[in-house]
Amino acid sequence: MKIVLATHNEDKRTEMVAILSELPLQLLSLEDFPEIGEIIENGGSLRENALIKARTVHLLTGLYAWADDTGLEVDALDGKPGVYSARYAGENCSYADNVRKLLQDMENIPENMRSANFKTAIALVGENMELVSEGVVKGKITIKPKGVGGFGYDPVFYVLDKNKTYSEMKMTEKNQISHRGKAIQNMIKLLQSQ
Repeated sequence: MKIVLATHNEDKRTEMVAILSELPLQLLSLEDFPEIGEIIENGGSLRENALIKARTVHLLTGLYAWADDTGLEVDALDGKPGVYSARYAGENCSYADNVRKLLQDMENIPENMRSANFKTAIALVGENMELVSEGVVKGKITIKPKGVGGFGYDPVFYVLDKNKTYSEMKMTEKNQISHRGKAIQNMIKLLQSQ
């Protein structure tokens, strides 16, 4: 089965390929379809944004399209950055810009009130098929970045039962317990039940 991973984010693509590599799938990316530019994610939820990307890529390629949208929801910030996680510090911002803004916005929040959820919604769209799965990991936001691995908010997302941030984990460990890893496992179960 050929599937197009509907993302221009190389870090996300690398993570998804690592998790999906054991399945009998031929994985393509948007790099294989340079005519597909940036897809506007204007949905009100992670689920809607994942569906927008997957539907668009399926329409343009005729192939199964797999898209995810991921958001960090911080309780003390009323669920922000949420669907705006990738552009929290503004358009064309870097991972470091987003982390800096998050830590600035939380500098007066005490350690016991820094709870957060990392969520991923995955949509798989093909001919006469739309499947959506989700994955969530509960954690908290650290006072300062820790670790060198991962990407995005990984240096400040502390996983309580692992006693470390995503950035302090090896990719294989993170993929087993992460929000994206859980969403992928849930999607695989959905596919197997079809």
